[in-house]
This record gives sequence, C-alpha cells and structure tokens, in this order.
Amino acid sequence: MKFKIYSRKSVFTGKGESIENQVEMCRDYIFANFPGSEECDITVYEDEGFSGKNLDRPQFQRMMRDIKRDKPDCLVCYRLDRISRNVGDFAALIEELGRRGVAFVCIREKFDTGTPMGKAMMYIASVFAQLERETIAERVRDNMLMLAKMGRWLGGTTPTGYTSERVREIIVEGKVKFSCQLKEKPEEIRTVQTIYEKFLELQSLSGVRRYLHEQGLRSRRGEDFCLIGLREILQNPVYCAADQEALNYFTARCADVCFTAEACGRGRGLLAYNKRDYTKGHAPRNPVEKWIVAVGKHRGLICGRDWAVVQELLEANRSGARRVGAHNSYALLSGVIRCTRCGGRMFAKARSGRDEQYDYICRTKLELGRGACSCQNLHGEQADDTVCRCLEAHMRPGPGLERLLEGMRREFAEEEERTPTAAARSRREACGRELDRLVLALGSGGGQDGAFVQRIAARAAELEEELRRLEAAAQKREQRAESGKAEALCAEFLDPAQCTARMSVPEKRALIRRLVQRCEWDGGTLRIFLSATG
Repeated sequence: MKFKIYSRKSVFTGKGESIENQVEMCRDYIFANFPGSEECDITVYEDEGFSGKNLDRPQFQRMMRDIKRDKPDCLVCYRLDRISRNVGDFAALIEELGRRGVAFVCIREKFDTGTPMGKAMMYIASVFAQLERETIAERVRDNMLMLAKMGRWLGGTTPTGYTSERVREIIVEGKVKFSCQLKEKPEEIRTVQTIYEKFLELQSLSGVRRYLHEQGLRSRRGEDFCLIGLREILQNPVYCAADQEALNYFTARCADVCFTAEACGRGRGLLAYNKRDYTKGHAPRNPVEKWIVAVGKHRGLICGRDWAVVQELLEANRSGARRVGAHNSYALLSGVIRCTRCGGRMFAKARSGRDEQYDYICRTKLELGRGACSCQNLHGEQADDTVCRCLEAHMRPGPGLERLLEGMRREFAEEEERTPTAAARSRREACGRELDRLVLALGSGGGQDGAFVQRIAARAAELEEELRRLEAAAQKREQRAESGKAEALCAEFLDPAQCTARMSVPEKRALIRRLVQRCEWDGGTLRIFLSATG
C-alpha cells in the first residue's frame, strides 16, 4: 500500500504539535494499523507557516498533483484542521479523494472515510473547525479595532515623516503596559509638507516629482520619489488634522469615524485602519466606507480642507491619466531601448502637433525633466527602420529560424483566442434570433397597433445595422487571417524584406521581442543586441 502524510502548522514555535511531531505520529499510526508497511511506501508533505483558511499552500497543492498522477491508497493527517478549516474546501477535497478511491484518515479524531458514519462525523468536525477559525479571527479583529479606536499605532511600516515610539502607558496591578505611537522625524516631515504644498500648487504628481528631484529631496531610501510613493503619501490620512472638515469628509463617505466634533481642533492627526484588504493577493486598497478613522496621538500636518482638496485632485488626475508605454499604433521599440546615461527605458512620445512623427525619450527625462538626464532624444521612425533592416539582414533559414517561427505560431494562436471572433459570432446569432422574434410578433396580431409596429420597425432597423457592422468586421478579420497568419508569414521569411514590409505593427513588435535582446542609446549611437535565435 502507498500512503501520503500531510502536516501543517501556521507558525513555527518549536513546541506542541510541531511538523515533526505530526509526521512521526502519522508514521506510527501507519506502521501499527497496516502491517507490512515500509518507509518507502510513505511520502510526506509539510507546510509550515501557512494558514488553514484555504488550500493555497505549496506542499498541499503538490500533494494533490501527485495524487492525480500516482494514486495512493490512503491520505493520513494528524488532525482534521491540519487539512483545512474551511467547510467548502474540505467537502470538495473529500469528494475528490472519494472519486479517486483514496481513503482519508485523521488519527487524532479517529475518523475514517471508509465508513458512512466516519464520513458524516468528519463533515461535522470540519464545521466546528471553521467556526473555531472564524471565532479566533473575529476576536483578534475586534481587539485590534478596539486598540485602533484608542488612537494607538498598531505596528507595521511607519509612514514617511514618522518613526514608531514605544511609550509606557498604564500601570495595572503592578504591571507596566506599553503602547506604540508615532514620533516625528523633522527632516522627513518637512519633505511631506513640501509634497502637499507643491501638489496643491502644481496639481500634478509628475510636476511634484520633478520639483523634488530638482531640490534634491529624496525618499527614506535615498532614492527619487516614484509616482506611486507620492500618491500613497498624498492619500494617507495620517497627515490630516482631526478637524471639522476632516470629520465631514469621512462622515460623508460612510467611514467608521471614531471621533466626534468635540475631539476636533486639538491639533492631532488621524489614524486610519482597515485601509487594505489583506485577504487578497496584492492587498488592494479598500474603499473609504470600510475604513476605521480615529484620532491619533501625533500632530496633524495638513488641515482637513486641504487634504480633502488633494483627494479630489488625485481622483480627477486618475480619471484623466494616460499611461506611458507601448500602447500606441506606431512605435515598435517602446520599452525595448534603454538609455545608457540613466539606465531608464525609452518610450515613444509624439511630437507636438505632429501625431505621425515621434521620438523615443527616456522615462527619467520624461518624468523628471532635462536636468535628470541630458541624453538626446532618438528619432522614432529612423530607429524603427534601423532595427527592421538589421533583422532582415540576420534572418536566415536554419534551426534558429524554425524555433522562432514555432514561437510566433504560438503567439498568433494565443492572439486568435483573445480576438472577439467567438463573441461577434454569438452576437450575430443573437441578433438574428431577435429579428425572427420580431417578425413572429408582427405576424401574431400585435402589428394592428401603429405605435407597436413603429417600435418593432425601429428595433429591427437597429438590429440590421448592427448585423451589417458585425458582418463587415468579420470579413476584415477573415481577410487579415488569410494574409497574415503564421503559415503565410513562414513562406515570406524566404524574402525577409518583403516579410517585414507586409507585417502589421503588432506583428513587428512580436518579431522584435523574439529576435532583439535589447537596444541601447547613448545619445549618438544606437546599439542592437540580438538574441541567440537571431
């Protein structure tokens, strides 16, 4: 028989139900209840430092892949909640194991899915395991929120301008209690005040970043402030004073405000909790209505009126923002070229009043101005033509070219899957069905009403116009498919110049990504480094 042992522990403590203890007890159980079992029949999977709230654990996922590939006879764990504390995940796991004929044994609870009663009791136990997890999480959350409402700094990376200070707060029954609060760092505080002042003046993150660079003001790590870092500073209510305007701002947005008008005007700053959702991958920012806003023990730097104006400006800038990158219909080398003077990537920028002409400019100069990088801009069309001619000269039949073509075939296939062909076909069919229903409606006697007939006719005209547009778009896609697919492109590689001339801009970009490792521009010479395939 083959066995798999799974063990898990949320945190390393070196005592109690350690990973090693769990595995050892599972081994003893196997040897005691399955005579003839040997060490070579057992495979062990260990997840240390992972919660049981879900199944997203590396060793658990590896175990499930191994079970699908090489079915064992039994999965053994020390306790039920080592597998999962979520009823839904646990039920799905038991069903999966049952379909594959794998028994599941918990040695602590003495559960065995081989019997109906054991299976039923296991489901009941999983419900209580989830209840325990949710109860613990709720207690921890309630305790943190209680401390937050008292204005304490609960730990983590301190915002720019502050450091965390541990202070003696309460003496109860002879025991000294400590709490943390924010303490100002004067040099950083001045920088933060400058950031707010210049943003209110310039109303531009890029403008503020350029000003800070010119003034030699750097971040805590000694680097230029990035746009994301500036936005985080400007959005952080820790700098906002607890005044009436701030109270009105957060109350209007339905935040959980833990202070009243009587607490305003004392010069203290705010602390906001639950600003991010840490249950999701990249901890996205929660909407303001989910925040808990309390008065801290530190000094407020920005009045509530100015802070609210800053938030409105940031929201306006976000809605009108335009990303810099390769998202245009003309440039081939955006992000591929690097400036050798500052090391930044170079992106295409259309010339003023001349949309058909463009230059490549490094991001450093684009965001911080000429003072940050003096490298001359690169003529866009000339650079693209130079790289295309270089590729034409190096494209020769051989194994490398075959690998290139195979890679491009895969890219074309993926692109085809992303095109709206299937959706357009489905929409055409839906329009046709609706037209049929309209015809039936007219024929069923409803057409005796003149207003009804007019509405039917108007809707039919709209559907016919939409069908016409969809058919025209489908024809264009078919024509492009006939002339631009991988097989036709492969044949044209025998004449590289003709091949690149017939390529679309996205196809040329795909070819450059395959053949060009990088390009470097020093202000006078463009150097092209080809990949091994080229």
